[in-house]
Amino acid sequence: MNGRPLSIAVPKGRILKALAPLFSRAGLDVGPLVADDRRLVRDDAAGRLRYVFLKPDDVPTYVEYGAVDLGIAGRDTLLEKKADLYTPLDLGIGRCRLAVAGPRGKRAPDVPRVATKYPRVTAEFFATRGIQAEVIPVSGSVELGPLVGLSDLIVDVVETGKTLEENDLEVRETVAEVSTMLIANRAAYKLRAAEIRPLCEAIARVVAEGSAV
Repeated sequence: MNGRPLSIAVPKGRILKALAPLFSRAGLDVGPLVADDRRLVRDDAAGRLRYVFLKPDDVPTYVEYGAVDLGIAGRDTLLEKKADLYTPLDLGIGRCRLAVAGPRGKRAPDVPRVATKYPRVTAEFFATRGIQAEVIPVSGSVELGPLVGLSDLIVDVVETGKTLEENDLEVRETVAEVSTMLIANRAAYKLRAAEIRPLCEAIARVVAEGSAV
């Protein structure tokens, strides 16, 4: 075993609720993962696993630069960041889609303004369709864009579609299907293979069992 715990970056927020039982079934100590405290770095009881709590957008950066060995990130974040990483496993949780949406029944102009938290993905998506969209990066409630005239369309993550419906918006196109991925630093994946691969295999078995139910 390496001298330090195997570190894994986990995103703060809703994904943790689905991640903890999955990790538990794979044999990981999830006590630190679900502990009700404010520590951002937490080791398990055996000192073999270290959880590092980050904002979802920061997880790929910490993994790419080797600050942590592994991470949990949404496919939407990975598409936007384009970090140099391994993505050994789809965890099958947090399934949703990245979609183009706009005001119900209203046609967008030929050169639309598009508000989004995903400017790179959005620009590439419209470019592949021959549309030179004006992409407007925002970080708050993207749905507000068309309501106040900031944008004609939005590109955002859609789960149930209820928020769109309540704001009189509708999905126009799917940009990408999204789920939660286990990601790995390239160097760590090779140097710590004896620790990382059995962990990946255990989690993969749990994911396979869940998808077979």
